Amino acid sequence: MFKAVVFDIGQTLVDYRKPMNWSKLYKPAFEQIAEKYNYSFSEAHYQNAVKVLTKYNTRINPRDYEVSSVHIFTELLHVMDIDLDDLERVKESFYAYFRQDSSLFYDVKQTLKTLSQKAIKLGTLSDVAYGMDNSYALEDIEPVIKYIDYPFTSNDTGYRKSCTKGLEIMSEKMQTDISNIVFVGDEKKDMVCARDAGAYAVLINRESTIKNYGQAQTIHTLTELFPIFDIDL
Repeated sequence: MFKAVVFDIGQTLVDYRKPMNWSKLYKPAFEQIAEKYNYSFSEAHYQNAVKVLTKYNTRINPRDYEVSSVHIFTELLHVMDIDLDDLERVKESFYAYFRQDSSLFYDVKQTLKTLSQKAIKLGTLSDVAYGMDNSYALEDIEPVIKYIDYPFTSNDTGYRKSCTKGLEIMSEKMQTDISNIVFVGDEKKDMVCARDAGAYAVLINRESTIKNYGQAQTIHTLTELFPIFDIDL
């Protein structure tokens, strides 16, 4: 029945070891950037940065559509009095601050390799933070990207979860009816997206707490996906 799996990335495949809401880390991130590039920021500059980043913080201000990194950081550099020629290096440093110490969860490689060997189509559909370019977002899954046929983010689809459009686009790209797709994620918005789109919603819950987001199934390790595809553990 099921022919494909689409994975969220953050806290599903990759452990970022950072809070999901980055609000309290805006200033430390820019303090690190200031030290690295010898910028001199006033308290007003930091407050301006917080205002801009809060506007694009989807934990505070959810949206269905994606906004590019260039759009966000052009606005951000303007209020920080940073030359636009520095846009790429500021972006890279900002994203690096939040990606440091990230790593794949222990069960990712085995799971993706096994599913791929069984000719299951694999994809990702992850909402990027603050327009994070795919060159950064997908770098975090680089050790296993060879197993992923459709490595997509919200940059590619133009939509963010829980809007179903991104998953519908993935279904078209994979040439697989959405009812034959398993979507694996760790958040409520993932489950709402999958359920409303008509995919099979699987919650990966690596914690001991009970989470009921309307999922069709809950798993605690990714290898628990194997029985869904009649693969022996």
